[in-house]
Formats: sequence, C-alpha cells, structure tokens
Amino acid sequence: MTKGGMESVEVFTSEGKGRGLKAQKEFLPGDVIFAEPAYAAVVFDSLTHVICHTCFKRQERLHRCGQCKFAYYCDRTCQRAAWLNHKNECSAIKKHGKAPTENIRLAARIMWKIEREGSGLAEGCLVSIDDLQNHVDNFGEEEKKELRADVESFLEFWPPQSQQFGMQYISHIFGVVRRCNGFTLSDQRGLQAVGVGIFPNLCQANHDCWPNCTVIFNNGNHEAVRSMFHTQMRIELRALSKISPGDELTVSYVDFLNVSEERRKQLKKQYYFDCACEHCKKQIKDDLMLAVKQGESKPSAETVKEVIQFSKDTLEKINKARMEGLYHEVVKLCRECLKKQEPVLGDTNIYLLRILSIASEVLSYLQMFEEAADYAKRMVDGYLKIYHPNNAQLGMAVMRAGVTHWHAGLIEAGHGLICKAYAILLITHGPSHPITKDLEVMRVQTEMELRMFQQNEFMYYKMREAALKNQKIQVMPEPSNETSPSLFHKKE
Repeated sequence: MTKGGMESVEVFTSEGKGRGLKAQKEFLPGDVIFAEPAYAAVVFDSLTHVICHTCFKRQERLHRCGQCKFAYYCDRTCQRAAWLNHKNECSAIKKHGKAPTENIRLAARIMWKIEREGSGLAEGCLVSIDDLQNHVDNFGEEEKKELRADVESFLEFWPPQSQQFGMQYISHIFGVVRRCNGFTLSDQRGLQAVGVGIFPNLCQANHDCWPNCTVIFNNGNHEAVRSMFHTQMRIELRALSKISPGDELTVSYVDFLNVSEERRKQLKKQYYFDCACEHCKKQIKDDLMLAVKQGESKPSAETVKEVIQFSKDTLEKINKARMEGLYHEVVKLCRECLKKQEPVLGDTNIYLLRILSIASEVLSYLQMFEEAADYAKRMVDGYLKIYHPNNAQLGMAVMRAGVTHWHAGLIEAGHGLICKAYAILLITHGPSHPITKDLEVMRVQTEMELRMFQQNEFMYYKMREAALKNQKIQVMPEPSNETSPSLFHKKE
C-alpha cells in the first residue's frame, strides 16, 4: 500500500513485529527515502518562550502571540504558517486561563485536526491516526493513573463548542501520544531536544539495533524572500547503507552504546517488545563494550566489578554536579574515575567512554582544550570500533572532537576529524542541514590553516597567537545535562 509522495515505500506485515515498512526501489547511503511533515507537534513546556512554535528553532528574540500570550514565533511568516493549528488552541488557552501541559496540547492539536479533516487517511499518510498503536492494554497501574489524570485535564481544557469525543477515543489518542509514537524534535543545530511531534508514516518503521536508516529532523527554511522557496518543517528518513527493493526499512529507537541486555530491557520497558535483531541475539559488540585490560596485567573479575560499580557511582555524582553547574567538580570527578578505570578497563569499555565523553565536553566548555582534546581522541577511537560507520551520534562526537583539537591548536588532527565528521553527516543529515553547512565552513577554514601550518609551522602559531589575542575565543556550548535522546519521545 502506498499513498501520495510515499511511492518509494510500502507498509507490510513484518513477521513477529506487526506492521513495518519496506523499500519499493534501491536506495544508496545518504538518499532521502521519504520526508514527512508533522501530523501535530508542540514545544516542550520548559522551552515554550525560547523556541519558535512553528519551526522549532531557538532564537534570541521571538514574537509572542498577542491573543493567548503563550505561543512564540520567529517572525510574522512563522506566525502565519502556524495559525491553522494554533487558532483553536489560542482561543482555548484564553478561555482556560493558562496553557496546559505538552501532552494535553499535543492531544488537543491532534483532535482539532481530526475535527477539521476527519480521522481517515490524511494526504501522504500510509496509516491513519486511528490505526496507530496506543499500548494502553500494556500500561501498568501507575501509567493508567497518569492516563486518567491526562484525560481529566484534557476534558477541562477542551472547549464545549468543539467536536466531542468519547472517553475510549480520547484514551486512544493519549496512548498514542504517551507511548512510542512521539518523535523527539531538536533545535536547528540538533543539539537539544525541544519538542515532540507525531509522524504516522515514521511510526511504521520497526526497530533494529543496527539499522539501515536514520531519522533526522529538519526545521525547514522560511528565510527566503519569496515564499515559493520556503521549506516545511519535517522529518527525513535517510538510508545509512545500500537498500535493495523489498528490504525492510529499520531505525534504531535507542542509542547503540549499551550492551544488548540493557538495550533489550530499555526497549521492553519503553516500547513493549523483545528485540530479536541479530546484534541482540548474537550479543555482537558486547565484548568490546565490556572490554578489560588483557595480558599479564589482566585484572581479576572482582577488581573489574569494583571499578564498574565505582564508575556507576561516579556517573551519578557527575550528573548531580552538572545539574548544579559545578563544572570544575565534574572535571575532578572524571579525573578520579579515569585514574581508577585506566589500569582495569579496555579502550572500548562503555564506562570508560562515558567518562571520556563527559570530561572532553566539560573541559572544552572550560576552555582547557589540550586536555579535552586528548580525552576526545580516545573517545572517538573507541566509538569508531563500536558504532555503525554512518551513525549520526558518531558523526556528532567526531565533529566535537575535531573542533576541540582545532581550538587546542592541533590543526592536523582537528582537520582530519572535521573531514571525517563531514563525511558521516553528509549521509546522516544531508548537505543542506545547518550542522553540515557549519561543518563545511569549518572544513574549508581548517584546510586553509593546515596548508599554512605545513608551509611554515612557526609562522602559523605566531599568527594564531596574534589572532587569539585580538579576538575573544568562542566559548563552547554549555554542557547539556541530557543524555542522547531516544528517537521516539516518552513522557516520563
């Protein structure tokens, strides 16, 4: 079954998985298999005043809706584009006195769209909202209690003049919103999760820990003078490897940087299925992720257990210190942990890699670039042995390491890492994504600096020193307290 603009994919029944998507033609790495606008989307509650409610871009100065005083937009163009979806919401917020939570807002937007267009197949959709899985029958007692609270809040917010829906249908919509179907939306740099959207076609793609596709959020572009050149906010399903006609299209719902048992637990808890992918069944890469030092100095099982527990305890302390903005304390904890880990854990051990990642990020923010670069290089070396070669998170980590080396004055290594990151993100994000465009600028700049360095190393460092004296060095982004977001958003 195919529908408007989706001729390259087909919904089919996947053995043991239910519905799935399969390719109707051949795709090569980096090809866009399909792009899909959101059926409905909202900004997270904590970011409603700093993120545009149309394109989900972060902006310093936003224009507030003059009616409800709740929604914010980049400019009049974004505000006009939002009006169809915001009109009912705007009126309801005014009458209610305040905006409800993101769950309520998203469910309301879905039902206002159903009121306008019906619940059947929307244009370009392979399945209807009614056909999406809600997993309400799998909810535990606590989840059922939260569901009842959501439904009660929704009924208080929902205007009496709007179409009235039955309790069972409202529960279905909240099941769709709460579990598995909400895709996490990021800002224009892909650095922070800022909202959640429903994309019915994307929901049909099944999980695989080593997928052949990735999903990237594209905020669209409303900056062109003529509206005919504007592009819509959308997700893009992109091929990571060669895909033949008839192959199932899979994405990863969780970060691969976990042993198979932990990934399966996470998938069972959040998505209600037992992962049977090849990497989980055969525990592929688990040996690398749990690697310990080998040879004469191989540690005992008891020593390994103690160091792993120490690492877990330290990660909890680090998370607390990061939440409080105590970044020098974070660095101290990382150094202490690495001192314990290095004689015991292998270079690809996930607990070592997690500490290296945090240390390099925080040290870069504190402008201690040389130490940060050392940790970043070790982190990338480990990641390259574990991740799929075209993994988006690998590309972002390599980019970060390249920028850190560049700031440290290690131009040869920095340029090499930036080129490697650019090659990965060309496939995962495409050439027009803001991150890829930024990387292209950095690639050209570091290539120019590298040529200068190779011609006259002394003169390169003199010019670099002079430039840094005359120009305030760019501060790296403040370290995020978030772990890598899951592909699909789960309301905690």
